[in-house]
Amino acid sequence: MSLLLGACGLLPDTRETMSNAEKAKLNLQMGARYLDMGMLDVAKEKLETAVRLDSSNPETHNTLAAFYERIKKYEEANDSYQAAMKRDADSFSIKSNYGRFLCEQGQFEKGMALLQQSMESPMNNRPWFALTNMGICYVKQNNSSRAEEYFRQALQTQPDYSPALQEMQRISYQNQQFMSARAFLERYLSVAKHTAETLWIAFQTERALGNSKVSEEYREQLLSLFPASKEAQQVKTAISK
Repeated sequence: MSLLLGACGLLPDTRETMSNAEKAKLNLQMGARYLDMGMLDVAKEKLETAVRLDSSNPETHNTLAAFYERIKKYEEANDSYQAAMKRDADSFSIKSNYGRFLCEQGQFEKGMALLQQSMESPMNNRPWFALTNMGICYVKQNNSSRAEEYFRQALQTQPDYSPALQEMQRISYQNQQFMSARAFLERYLSVAKHTAETLWIAFQTERALGNSKVSEEYREQLLSLFPASKEAQQVKTAISK
């Protein structure tokens, strides 16, 4: 938080010497940080300011699209992704984000085409993003075997990429590969914090392995950390049976 406040404090002092493009870039950086922190109101303000100051920056529209996704305004998110694509049609990052979004909206053919382009881009130095997004697209189509192929490819290029590790925990559990599910969770927790889903799957995994003490610990964590989640309701049902 102190870094953000420091950055904010710099803006008034340097306003007269900064170009609109520089001001826009600063607002984009702050907006992205606030979005990551879940401070959505101020993130919206900073990102909209960035667009107003310089509407030519594709990354601003890309980040604003992610904001609209977060607040479930999908039409606005689609418009922002399209605006980003118009300003940089070759960006592998924008293609990966927009492809994932389209898959989540059920537009699988268009989404997968963009993801494929992102993966094949010679400029893509972070292929694990698009690979994981492609895997998620296959999950949405109930094709877990194809999804697993892409998640494993993602982890070959970036072994500690937490979204791919979380997906592999879930797939391993669904395939009744309980030791594998536990191993992927351990790798996940070395780089990220529990979610309601990781705790729910961990609870079921340890229960399937007969480790009642450990499964109980996961149950307590889930109810304590995410009491309003659907997974918390599921765990209550599970233990009542």
